[in-house]
Amino acid sequence: MKFLFKIIGNLIRGFWHGLTVCRVIIGNLIFLALIVILFSIFFYDTEKDFPDEAALILSLQGDIVIQKTETIFSGQLFGESTREETLLKDVIDAIDHAGDDQRIQALVLDLDDMGSAGISKLQHIGEALKRFKESGKTIIASGDIYNQRQYYLAAHADHIYMHPMGGVFLTGFGIYRQYFKAALEKLLIQFHVFRVGTYKSALEPFLRDDMSKYAKEANLAWLTVLWDAFKGDIAEMRGLDPDGIDDYINNVSELLARVEGDTAQMALDYGLVDELKTRDEVKDELIRLVGVDEDKDSFEQIQLDEYLAVIKPELMRTDPDKSKVGVIVARGIILDGTQPAGKIGGDSLSDLIRKARRDDKIAAVVLRIDSPGGSALASETIRKEVELTRQAGKPVIASMSSVSASGGYWISSAADEIWASPTTITGSIGIYGAFVTLEKSLDSLGIHSDGVGTTRLAGAFDPTRPLNTTVADSMQQIIENNYRRFIRLVSEGRNLEMQDVEKIAQGRVWAGKTARELGLVDKFGNLQDAIQSAADMDLRRAGPDRQGKTDQRAESISGCRFQQYFRAGHPPAGSVVREFRRKIKANFGI
Repeated sequence: MKFLFKIIGNLIRGFWHGLTVCRVIIGNLIFLALIVILFSIFFYDTEKDFPDEAALILSLQGDIVIQKTETIFSGQLFGESTREETLLKDVIDAIDHAGDDQRIQALVLDLDDMGSAGISKLQHIGEALKRFKESGKTIIASGDIYNQRQYYLAAHADHIYMHPMGGVFLTGFGIYRQYFKAALEKLLIQFHVFRVGTYKSALEPFLRDDMSKYAKEANLAWLTVLWDAFKGDIAEMRGLDPDGIDDYINNVSELLARVEGDTAQMALDYGLVDELKTRDEVKDELIRLVGVDEDKDSFEQIQLDEYLAVIKPELMRTDPDKSKVGVIVARGIILDGTQPAGKIGGDSLSDLIRKARRDDKIAAVVLRIDSPGGSALASETIRKEVELTRQAGKPVIASMSSVSASGGYWISSAADEIWASPTTITGSIGIYGAFVTLEKSLDSLGIHSDGVGTTRLAGAFDPTRPLNTTVADSMQQIIENNYRRFIRLVSEGRNLEMQDVEKIAQGRVWAGKTARELGLVDKFGNLQDAIQSAADMDLRRAGPDRQGKTDQRAESISGCRFQQYFRAGHPPAGSVVREFRRKIKANFGI
């Protein structure tokens, strides 16, 4: 028996020893792999020798955003984001730089993989494309099929080419939602809503089976402003009648009948595209324009990401002796606490504003907002930091992107100036809250809730019990109080009478064009316009002794995380690596 136990013990020790050896070997291999990766990052030259003449391929991947979303998988090992995104600023920087770059002879719009983008973002890209054309260089758009967003940018090209089996699919703008009141009644789910504002319609799908007349009125008003701007821009670029765009959409069946169902021919006949070309035909034309590449199978070209890697160090170069305009990006839903990039945290964004206020090198702040709203508490926390920054003597400019509504406007109301686009969606000055209870659903299944408590509010927030009447009354009072606070803050921040704010509030959403007429917005312009205004405002406040001492280029204010630092607009990791390699070579002769 002892012999048997000895054999078993030896087997266990041998297995354990072998497991330890394997663990060490695997750990060493992983360590060596990491070393190889690090060395490849530091010593592999990501720059390529660009040809003397080439076309810049403006390949827009995924959604166009003002800040990339940070997720658990974000980073160098997993890629920038689980969902493709392209920074608006990167696109505009690349186009503007290419206009003065002698190597870039043409710009090719590759829009096949472009995702969603607000019309204001598309317009800012369009403005950059117009500036590029002023350099005398050619823009070519080539695609198999153009959807509405893709075609808007393609319309800015000198030549629009489309595959003979393609089409231009325009639909107009609309809002259609699912409504769940009948379904909730069948499920016996109680959806309790507390709100102030006739037009605050975010929760209508849970209260109705159709869109209210107030929501239809408000939505159609701002949709019309956006659509008029959209089709007006296309008509201007293509030399068409804006009403002709509506005709192309509304009478598509009749127009297709004239060309026997050929969508490409219909777009060509209507003047939406210039020529129908296959991919090979487009490639041959570009070869004639900029020359053939080294492999003799395509045209000389530079991809957008390659181009950005080279020009960003130059774009980020600023005068260290001059104070800076700090740009803080606020993108996403507004939530309490600390949030990653792509969401707005009441604490995390407040920390960035506070950092800018305490930084002597930051003379003014631009708050770049793209948000539909969110937590009232988080919004007020952020707004208060904006107010404190102004009181500290530093101008704060709110620059609205595609959306800055509800909580987004709450934040903006404390700024010295509010800049937007005519197509920005803003306003929505209203408050709401909701609470679901399931007592009837559970009752139908034979499940009941009962018990005792020491106060009237004990168990009041238990969703398995009926809504407590004291809680319901209290919630409505809180909502109404916050609404009055919202009205007062807008009144004070915008220098409007409270009764005038009340008339344009009620949760109604406005297009930027209308919002400016109502006094909710000061000026129209893009981010660079807001930065310029912030720099000018600082100089006016500081007096003549500061003339020429404020750099109008932005200094991004970032969080403490390494990745967020670069995402916020500081030099990209590639440029830092190249600088590190340069120093190593200088010191060690590598």
